[in-house]
Amino acid sequence: MHILAITDGHKRLVEADWLARAELVHRQLRPQLPSDYLSAMQGVVKDGGEIIVAIDGQLVKGLAVFRSFLDTFNGLRFYVDDLVTDETQRSQGIGHALIAWLEAEARRRGATSLSLESGTQRTQAHKFYFREGFIIPSFSFRKPL
Repeated sequence: MHILAITDGHKRLVEADWLARAELVHRQLRPQLPSDYLSAMQGVVKDGGEIIVAIDGQLVKGLAVFRSFLDTFNGLRFYVDDLVTDETQRSQGIGHALIAWLEAEARRRGATSLSLESGTQRTQAHKFYFREGFIIPSFSFRKPL
């Protein structure tokens, strides 16, 4: 298994075939994604999102969507929108490999932390994040509009 960047960091998708293969895994986390998945994800990429996939042969076993940007609190913020491992492949080191790649890339870019949000109901994911060294430094608030 290895990690492959399928975007180039310049708001371009460079491996559309791998993105198509990743759709079913991504929908395990985000079933509400639009039916035109490729178009929707190209929009995310054009807005600064980047994507990596964990692949084994021709299979996508996990993926992460992330971005980096400057803010007034963190400086360079390295934020993970989505991190998902195929539910049939969990506890095999795939999530750890994705996190390790993201950490290395965040450091390479000069970020001092890696952040993400996880739904309050996702207790198994929380256990994983704690094992990976994540902490809960603040609450995230949202107001529906």
